[in-house]
Parts: sequence; structure tokens; C-alpha cells
Amino acid sequence: MLYLIRHADAIDLHPDDARPLSERGRGQVKTLARFFERSDEFSPDEIWHSSLVRARETAELLAKVLKFDGPCREVGGLRPEDDPHGIARKLATLDRSVALVGHEPHMSALASLLVAGATQPVVFVMKKGATLALERDDERWMVRWHIAPGLLE
Repeated sequence: MLYLIRHADAIDLHPDDARPLSERGRGQVKTLARFFERSDEFSPDEIWHSSLVRARETAELLAKVLKFDGPCREVGGLRPEDDPHGIARKLATLDRSVALVGHEPHMSALASLLVAGATQPVVFVMKKGATLALERDDERWMVRWHIAPGLLE
């Protein structure tokens, strides 16, 4: 299973890399975590996040609220401008369940690449704090579910 998570709402600051989560964003992550606690639908072995503060904070807060005991680590290839083909190659050989916390337009392009085989046209739109769960059937990724924060509030 693969979970693609767009970081939650962040404060507008410069430089972009240093933008922390806003109060609203922290609330979005906590709401998402409480939803996951009530279901058996979120069970990654690891959480990977980009190097940007808002993605790291989203991943760490999610892990904290869920009492997640697996690794939560920074992984290259998850920044907004990164080519989704790079992380897709890492995922192709993965033998465990992972949650990726990243950014737009990267998350939507990655989801489109994994499911539809191309980054354009984009077939998914990842809102802030949204999660898209994908499962692999042989060589192909398929959508299991997609949840956006507005549905949980």
C-alpha cells in the first residue's frame, strides 16, 4: 500500500523552504490522524517526507498523534519541483507500505504517473492535507481511496 499525502496548510513566508504549518494546518493533521485511528485503512511501515518544513511537520505530527513507531524520515525526490519519475523508480522496488508527505504539483503528477502512466494530463488534484491511498496489483497502481480534509471537518 502507498499513501500520498499533501502537506497541510502552511503560513506564507519567505523563503518557501522554511514555511511552517499554520494553526489550521496542525488542526487538519490532527483531524486526519483521528480519522485514521478510527479505521484500519492507514498502516504504513514508514513515513517519508520532503526536506521542506511544512512536509516534515505534517509527517511528524501525524506520526505523533497516531503513536506511529516506524521510521519517519526525509527522502529526496519529494519537493514541489522534483521529477516524479525519480520517486516512482524507488517505489517500483519497494517491498513495504509507505506514506509519502509532499507538495503540489509533485503529488498530483506522481499519482497520475503511477495510476495512468503519465504525468500529463494530471488526473488527480491533491488538496492541502489530502491523502490518496494506492495499492499495487502486479505492475500497476490502483486507487483504493482518496480523502480530503473538508470531508472530515
